[in-house]
Amino acid sequence: MKKLTLTILLLTLLSLAAAAQTQAPGQSVSATAPVAASTDLRQETFDVVWTTVKEKHFDPDFGGVNWDKVREQYAPKVAAVKSNQELYLILQAMLGELHQSHFSIIPPEAIVDDDSKEPKGGGIGLDIRLVDGQVIINRVEAGSKASVAGLRPGFIIKKIDDMTIDQIRQRFAKSTESPAITRTRITRVALARINGKPETTVRLTYLDEADQAREVTVEREKLKGEMSPRFGNFPPQYAEFESKRLAGGIGYIRFNVFVTPLMDRIRGAIRSMPDAPGIVIDLRGNPGGFGGMAPGIAGQLEAKQTSLGVMKGRASRLAFIAFPQKDAYLGPVVILVDGGSASTSEIFAAGLQENGRATIVGERTMGAALPSIFGKLPTGALFQYAIADFKTPNGVLIEGVGVKPDIEVKLTRRALLEGRDPQLDAAVSIIDQKNSKQRRVSAGR
Repeated sequence: MKKLTLTILLLTLLSLAAAAQTQAPGQSVSATAPVAASTDLRQETFDVVWTTVKEKHFDPDFGGVNWDKVREQYAPKVAAVKSNQELYLILQAMLGELHQSHFSIIPPEAIVDDDSKEPKGGGIGLDIRLVDGQVIINRVEAGSKASVAGLRPGFIIKKIDDMTIDQIRQRFAKSTESPAITRTRITRVALARINGKPETTVRLTYLDEADQAREVTVEREKLKGEMSPRFGNFPPQYAEFESKRLAGGIGYIRFNVFVTPLMDRIRGAIRSMPDAPGIVIDLRGNPGGFGGMAPGIAGQLEAKQTSLGVMKGRASRLAFIAFPQKDAYLGPVVILVDGGSASTSEIFAAGLQENGRATIVGERTMGAALPSIFGKLPTGALFQYAIADFKTPNGVLIEGVGVKPDIEVKLTRRALLEGRDPQLDAAVSIIDQKNSKQRRVSAGR
């Protein structure tokens, strides 16, 4: 049996496996063709996955799941598969029996294997969220192809080329994962079909502000962010970063994934705002990434050493300690989260929340916060598996529960159609209130 090649410990929720199952024509993927697998190679892959969980899962009781019985159930199915894709679906279903996050099979065709920092994929300049069961546009980049085509926040996507959103939803009808993870996978699959190779087109059927059905064909353009470098078996990730000042000088920082190339930019953004009356850190839709970045960023917001929580494996324990850094920003901090915020995003938010350093605003997070690593399987696919649990400084397990915001504000279609961001508005209001209170206290001295 071949051994897995392991990467550095990290925390992330990677939904590439789901996206690969509904690959859009012309979409940019790995330049390396999938490894052709014989029956023996597929059986070996199954053995590696099952044995790895058996030997390395942080809970030797597997949360009450009889893992030996699971092998008996799925081994005959693997023996009957005719393709690698069938194998990966069965392996994912087997891992779903654990009912935990960070157990994923990522097919070779969904792995970016180009180490260039330039994105090879394209998009039309929008993002989507599942709001009240509907796939809704929540953000459109100014000047993008989507904007020029007349697409606006609040529009409901009903069909992408010839695939309806209901068809995408049906693919997850029997999912054993949590509803929060399933919702994220639906939106990731839909966005994967909207995005694709630059200079190709995508046809969208949508409902506008008057609920009138419309159709538009939009040409994809090159993505504007950058690709993080490969780190062992952890594939390159598409990274976006935004930093600006809001009304009144409040700082705003948004990034879509925790990857090391963004660390200096995040630190630089915080350092550039020493005079800001407050800082909003937007982690909505951020699935996580390198766990070590969380305490590093937190250290720029703390006056004293503090813990963000503890990771515990079968025979290991690691505290996520944030060390205060020179000229740390000590003004009000608000963190925006939603159901797409996971893993490192949850660790960062929960730690600062329990320490009283930040106010959390938005919607409950995904509840997917297990430290994991990546291994390469004999067929060329990647296997992500959890090797520890994670608890907050107060001993709260985030997995399956999520982080509850201090101030819950739901994203609504009406607000999006009106050009409002109620979650960001609430964050700004909280900062204004904190500063107003501080001024009154100072005046009373």
